Amino acid sequence: MAGPNDQDKLAEDWGLDDVQNGSEPAGETSAADAAAEWAAMIDAQAGAVNDGVDRVLNQDEIDNLLGFDSSAASNVELTGVQALINSALVSYERLPMLEIVFDRLVRLATVSLRNFTSDNVEVTMEAISSVRFGDYLNSIPLPAILSVIKAEEWENYGLLTVDSNLIYSMIDVLLGGRRTGGNVRVEGRPYTTIEMALARKMIDIILEDTHRAFEPVTQVHFKLERIETNPRFAAITRPANAAILIELRIEMDDRGGKVEILLPYATIEPIREQLLQMFMGEKFGRDATWEGHLATEIYAADVEVEAVLHEQDLSLSRVLGLKPGDTIMFERSPNDPVRLRCGDVDLTEAIMGHIGNHVSVRAIRPLNPPKVTMAAFEAIDEKMEGR
Repeated sequence: MAGPNDQDKLAEDWGLDDVQNGSEPAGETSAADAAAEWAAMIDAQAGAVNDGVDRVLNQDEIDNLLGFDSSAASNVELTGVQALINSALVSYERLPMLEIVFDRLVRLATVSLRNFTSDNVEVTMEAISSVRFGDYLNSIPLPAILSVIKAEEWENYGLLTVDSNLIYSMIDVLLGGRRTGGNVRVEGRPYTTIEMALARKMIDIILEDTHRAFEPVTQVHFKLERIETNPRFAAITRPANAAILIELRIEMDDRGGKVEILLPYATIEPIREQLLQMFMGEKFGRDATWEGHLATEIYAADVEVEAVLHEQDLSLSRVLGLKPGDTIMFERSPNDPVRLRCGDVDLTEAIMGHIGNHVSVRAIRPLNPPKVTMAAFEAIDEKMEGR
């Protein structure tokens, strides 16, 4: 226990002597100073926390960190955690010619479906994107008709999906249904035989137009293999494989629906080089007119051709020791062929003779094939473009 002296000292530290002696103002002043000191310490600590790494983030900063931005457009590149979550999305090189092909399909299908329905049909292309096959199957809204198509020349398969809104709209138009606008009521029942037959007819028309759209690039025929209504039975490739998805919108007045054509990248691989072209008939830098002019000028050029009788190696000392009258023996006979050379290139072989007072040669075999082909010039062009 503390003694009297210790108690007096503690009382003096806490200011109790003034209270006991009746001097309240001094005690109140000490208490006010202590409170002010504590308040200053709390403010200093709060400021240190706010200025340090433990600062609390607001909602906008959290959204930016996670990569979520509700106001951003769908084509904006994702960042943060959202980019990691969507890292499985497919991003492949653009195929410019494929966009031209399906733009041509839009025009052909518009005319064909107008003739088929005798109605005002508008076909538009909504998007061309790259997806994984498994993700696409899981995203198909049911009920829908899934057509497994085969590209016969490419020996591979594709998928053509028609949603229920377009099927019922087409049936109403073909069978004389209501011409009023509004959403078509989709019933939870299987498609009837008549509905499937009409849908098959429309799919055949679209496939024929697709064949005509690909004609300027390559000859390919699309054959309808089977029609499925369950996505599990329409598996044409592995779920993780990449595919290109073309979304077409077909409108008839105020009603219509979507047609989606899915082609795995393995299916279009045989014509990948053609699809990389920027326009029809592109030859990757070659110009037929320029080639014709160049060939004409080359044919008209004068070149110097040498007839080489024989070549042999001599030491430098022997060459320096040659004198007039020395003889160098060639291991050649009069009937041995000589080589015709242009620069450093051997052209062919010939037999020596004479015409009057002139020495002549007669070629005995065709010219040697050139070692330099157009591939060498293409390689040079690629190196120049890489710079």
